[in-house]
Amino acid sequence: MAATAAKTAFVFAGGGSLGAIQVGMLRTLLSCGVRPDFVVGSSVGAINASYFAAAPDAEGVAALERIWAGLRRSDVFPVTLRSALGLISHPGYLVDPSGLRRLIETNLPFPRLEDAAIPLHIMATNQQGQPVRLSSGPAVEAILASTAIPGVFPPVEIGGEALMDGAIAANTPLFLAAELGASRIIVLPTGYACALQEPPRRAVAKALHAITLLIAWQLMHELERISPAIDVHLVPTLCPLAVSPFDFSASSELMERAAAEAKKWIDGGGLERRAQPKELSPHRHD
Repeated sequence: MAATAAKTAFVFAGGGSLGAIQVGMLRTLLSCGVRPDFVVGSSVGAINASYFAAAPDAEGVAALERIWAGLRRSDVFPVTLRSALGLISHPGYLVDPSGLRRLIETNLPFPRLEDAAIPLHIMATNQQGQPVRLSSGPAVEAILASTAIPGVFPPVEIGGEALMDGAIAANTPLFLAAELGASRIIVLPTGYACALQEPPRRAVAKALHAITLLIAWQLMHELERISPAIDVHLVPTLCPLAVSPFDFSASSELMERAAAEAKKWIDGGGLERRAQPKELSPHRHD
């Protein structure tokens, strides 16, 4: 019997506006000839994974860079008087998801997940905290489910289940990539604002900051638990970083920094070393 071909997966973690960091990482990975057989994404990583899966080449990444460079907080989190008054009619969440839906529908060129150019898998979370893999069906609904931060956006019903942000699940997309047969996993984390001088003030900003910390700790624990038979590599996060995951004004800077750090990491043999949990430690300062 012929041996199963080795598969490389890109795993896109969540992180609000820090998702711009993943785009810089992508630019460098592709320029160095590193390409995946399939992609897995959660939360904002589901957005980046989906756009990349539509056009997994340099031109596609350049188009994604332009989207991020032009993105404003109001495009995703339109906190206006109208949305504030909306709390009266929908007290279960803070932000109307129509802005995010419009952003996805405007830029995503395929209607269903299975129509992507390379296999695409999105992770959401059910109401019991268990991961739900979405690999087929309406793409916009899947992305909205994966990005549905509890209390910020409403849950999205798919297949009879009310789904929420993939970052809440008991397992991260790292384990999902392993379950899907990846023998080599390259994780594109967003990191977190490790150098904030004071706590975020707005409710949504507080939620996003907490989720980025949760994601980092989840990844640390799962790097310890992942099978040693799987090659796992972690593209370096940016630290020190004082940009809130609620701040979309620094996207261009974040993409450039991430691209440069990824290049240094690859040139230094990063793709030849197994990822270590300490690389995500909140006590790490470069």
